[in-house]
Amino acid sequence: MATTDRQATTLALAHALSAAERGLAVIPLTRAKLPALRSPHRDDPDPTPCHGTCGRFGHGVYDASTDPSRIRELFAAAPRATGYGIACGLPPHHLIGVDLDTKSGTDAPAALRELALRHLFTIPETVVVLTPSGGRHLWLTGPPGTVVPNSAGRLAPGIDIRGAGGYLVGPGSRTDHGVYATAPGTAHLPPAACPPALLRLLLPPPRPAVHAPQPPTDHHGQGLVQFVLTAHEGQRNTRLFWAACRAYENGLGPALATPLTEAARTTGLTEHEARATIASAARMTGHRP
Repeated sequence: MATTDRQATTLALAHALSAAERGLAVIPLTRAKLPALRSPHRDDPDPTPCHGTCGRFGHGVYDASTDPSRIRELFAAAPRATGYGIACGLPPHHLIGVDLDTKSGTDAPAALRELALRHLFTIPETVVVLTPSGGRHLWLTGPPGTVVPNSAGRLAPGIDIRGAGGYLVGPGSRTDHGVYATAPGTAHLPPAACPPALLRLLLPPPRPAVHAPQPPTDHHGQGLVQFVLTAHEGQRNTRLFWAACRAYENGLGPALATPLTEAARTTGLTEHEARATIASAARMTGHRP
């Protein structure tokens, strides 16, 4: 068994390095499809997520890299890894994973076809990864600056989305239930661009809170900033995106870009995350960031 596991780790590393050559950032995974390295903060009395700024391994998708030397170091620190994960949302591909599940009696492929007919888009030819359970992962790319969140069943039953902060199990990974493999005829394809109509479905709906402030027009900018400042964890990106859309629609976008960024940073987003979300709102409303 030990020899088999060592062989699986060697194969997983080889597949991970091959993916990295295509610009895909990777991390080692266990047979359970979880990050293979434990958090270095697990025994801290008051652990604070640092997303890898401490310099140690064990931060999940935040360890992901395309650097061969770093990938070898990751796998050397995870000798029981039998697979690898591909981080979504990172340049240059800004990967979006559409996970079509077939378990629990759901027909996710049929649900996706129905969505395509209803919203007038076509799924392009792209990389397709077959899962041991009979499902499939479609690889798509998003535009830079657009933050696609992870979701489970929001589009339709059995359709999960892997976006920023998520990862896809890479082809060649060995798990408790079998091996992930690229569908015949798709391994040579580059990830295709996500159709705009589908991309709009993947983004969170811009909706204000029930008690969103409605100040007079001349103070509207301050109201939008306050709306972002009162965001709780889990709604920070959504509130910022909604506020930025309203700002651009009212001609205040350029003037409010910095105040909205600072407000978002106060709630816990990084400056990069905030500016990317604001830029996405500018594009969605037909303005230049």
